[in-house]
Amino acid sequence: MRILLVEDDNLLAQGIVTALARASYQTEHCRTGKQALQALDNAEFDLMILDLGLPDGFAGKILQQLRAQQHQLPVLVLTALDQIDTKLQLLNDGADDYMVKPFDVRELEARIRVLLRRKAERRHDVLQHGELLLDLVKHSCEYAGKTVNLTRREFLLLKDFLQHKDKILSRQHLEELSVGWDGDTESNAIEVHIHNLRKKLHPELIKTVRGIGYLLPGQI
Repeated sequence: MRILLVEDDNLLAQGIVTALARASYQTEHCRTGKQALQALDNAEFDLMILDLGLPDGFAGKILQQLRAQQHQLPVLVLTALDQIDTKLQLLNDGADDYMVKPFDVRELEARIRVLLRRKAERRHDVLQHGELLLDLVKHSCEYAGKTVNLTRREFLLLKDFLQHKDKILSRQHLEELSVGWDGDTESNAIEVHIHNLRKKLHPELIKTVRGIGYLLPGQI
C-alpha cells in the first residue's frame, strides 16, 4: 500500500514514515501542497495523510481540488485545530477523517486501516472500464468524467457486460436478462438498447459477434 504524507514538520513526518514502514506501508513525503499535487499527477496512491497547516496555504484547497476532479483518494487530515467549525469544514471539503495533534501513532495506523477497508469495499460497488464508471449503489453512470443518463434497461445491460468483459453474451442470455422489463418482448429490443448504449457512451463500446451475440472488449 502506498501512502502520500503531506506534512511540513520534518520531525513529525519522519516519525510517521518510520511507524508506517513497520506496518508495511510505503510512504512518500511531501512538505507542501504543490508538491503533493505533483506527486498525485505522477503516481498512484492508496491514501493521503494531509496536514492542515501547510506553508503554501490552507490544505482545504487541495481537498476541494481533488473532489472537484472526482478524485476518490481517501484523505486523512492532521490538524492542531480542535474547533467543531474546522472539523465540519474539513468534512464538507471532502476529508474522509481527521486527527487532532498530538496523537498516538497507533491510533493513526488504526484509522488508516479503516479508511483502506472502506476504499476496498467501495471498489466492489463501482464497475470501471477505462473512462466508464458504473455505480451499483447510486445507480449512476459516468463516462469521461460526465454523467450519462441511462434507462433501467440500459443500466442492467451495461452492468452485465461490465461483469463479463471479453466474454460473448448470447442474444438468448440478454433476452433472459430482460425478462420482466415491463413486458417488453419486441424481437429487436436488445438491438435497440445496445444501439442506445453505443450512442450515449462510445460507438465501439459493445461489439456485435455476428450470429452469436455481443461482446464488451477488454479495451475500447
